[in-house]
Amino acid sequence: QVQLVESGGGLVQAGGSLRLSCKASGLTFSNYAMGWFRQAPGKERAFVAVITWSGGATRYVDSVKGRFTVSRDNAKNTAYLQMNSLKPEDTAVYYCAAADSFTSTVERYDYWGQGTQVTVSS
Repeated sequence: QVQLVESGGGLVQAGGSLRLSCKASGLTFSNYAMGWFRQAPGKERAFVAVITWSGGATRYVDSVKGRFTVSRDNAKNTAYLQMNSLKPEDTAVYYCAAADSFTSTVERYDYWGQGTQVTVSS
């Protein structure tokens, strides 16, 4: 049984930082690209960031470039999303997901976590 469990969400002021974690079990973690997505109220789930199985390449949505950093520790079966300079428009439920290719497409991801709420106040 594959499980991805996110943690680290919460309430922060604009300009603050959070680090989200995603711990995986039940899969060969190093064989998967790990993506981060978010879903704000009334909106579709949207791509945020992805990192290759080796950690050698990353991709970000334009709105978070320079503010967010995705990383992974394969020895710990854990992916991270460091979020700095947070803005109210970053408020959403954040999800981690695993895919067998380096992709930003929701439909290409095989496994999903339960999500963690990030709320950024003005």
